[in-house]
Amino acid sequence: MKMDYKLQVGVQSHLEMGSLDDRSMHDLDDECLYSPEMDAQKTQSADSHERVSLSGSLAVGGSKMIRNCVYKSIKTVVFSNKLNLLMAFGPLAILVHKMTAHNGWVFFLSLLGITPLAERLGYATEQLAFFTGPTVGGLLNATFGNATELIISIYALKSGMIRVVQLSLLGSILSNMLLVLGCAFFCGGLVYPGKEQVFSKATAVVNSGLLLMAVMGLLFPAVLHYTHTERHAGKSELALSRFSSCVMLLAYASYLVFQLKCQKDLYAPIDEEGSQNGENSDDDDDEAPEISKWESVIWLAIMTAWISILSDYLVDAIEGASEAWNVSIAFISVILLPIIGNAAEHASAIMFAMKDKLDISLGVAIGSSTQISMFGIPFCVVIGWMMGQEMDLNFQLFETATLFITVIVVAFFLQEGTSNYFKGLMLILCYLIVAASFFVHEDRSSTDESKQPQT
Repeated sequence: MKMDYKLQVGVQSHLEMGSLDDRSMHDLDDECLYSPEMDAQKTQSADSHERVSLSGSLAVGGSKMIRNCVYKSIKTVVFSNKLNLLMAFGPLAILVHKMTAHNGWVFFLSLLGITPLAERLGYATEQLAFFTGPTVGGLLNATFGNATELIISIYALKSGMIRVVQLSLLGSILSNMLLVLGCAFFCGGLVYPGKEQVFSKATAVVNSGLLLMAVMGLLFPAVLHYTHTERHAGKSELALSRFSSCVMLLAYASYLVFQLKCQKDLYAPIDEEGSQNGENSDDDDDEAPEISKWESVIWLAIMTAWISILSDYLVDAIEGASEAWNVSIAFISVILLPIIGNAAEHASAIMFAMKDKLDISLGVAIGSSTQISMFGIPFCVVIGWMMGQEMDLNFQLFETATLFITVIVVAFFLQEGTSNYFKGLMLILCYLIVAASFFVHEDRSSTDESKQPQT
């Protein structure tokens, strides 16, 4: 029994050891056969999980970054200026137009709504000028500064209100040359009372020459009309206007090439001795753009589109506002509309003058007048030609004489290449005389035009 018992114990222990050896061998075989693949699979799965989590975190981080950029851009452009509170009047003007027929209120609210948009348009242009350089920046400032007037003019031209187009463009030229430049000289002279600010005489002479050329283009159709010396009554005046407009557009294109190619340092700072200094001052080094280049472009597109919408309501309400307020269409077109449309130039010119950058202020104010006279007016004549509207360069005798005298006065003030607060005050007072003149002036052409049915 003992032998059987020992035999059973030995056999059982042998079997148990054999089973253990078999399990260990199986485990060893499993480790040898499967552990590298399993490690690779585990590594791949870990990498995939890391990539998924990384891409997810990048997507979340990217969307959060975009939201932060959009929020920062809106905060900088929309909520950084108290004047932007007037933006709410734009939707209110549309609401009043839909619900009531009070054109006076629609015109007034549209005017208030466009005011901050015009100023923000100038701000976005100034930000874009950081990336384009001073010369291109000055041209952009003048171009987008005049965008409001051009948009209003195109809508008025579409409605057949040719006289409103003529008067609003004329008022823009007068406002830039007298009010905007006068305020720039006045504010710059108050900030720097102990010295005379200087600017480039060459720039002033070129712009004065272009303005006189524009006066010539406007003068001859008016003289032809009032002397009754047309070879073909009713046709020669319009044909001369269209031909002169094409010539003026060609002259302005040549001026742009001259300014960009031959006068690259046109907006370089001028020192007290009158020589151009290309080195930036310490104040310039501290200046940096507040928004990026593409943000500036996007905001320019948004502001231009919103101005276009409000301009449509503004133009439709001009005649109603004239009747409701008992104010002539000429005064509204020459004085009120340009003051709002020139808000961008007004702010920019004063700001640069107070920083002793009067050459840029001159480029903004006089350059804007040059652009309206040599590009804006001929452009509207050509666009009217395409639309079938007979817009010409006959701005009537009173308006043409006002422009001619204004150009002579401004050229006289610019001939020395210096400015002070007294010159600015004189220009502002001259503008008040012009405003009073148009307040008492009765424009029979606009009265007759308003009685005609619109096309």
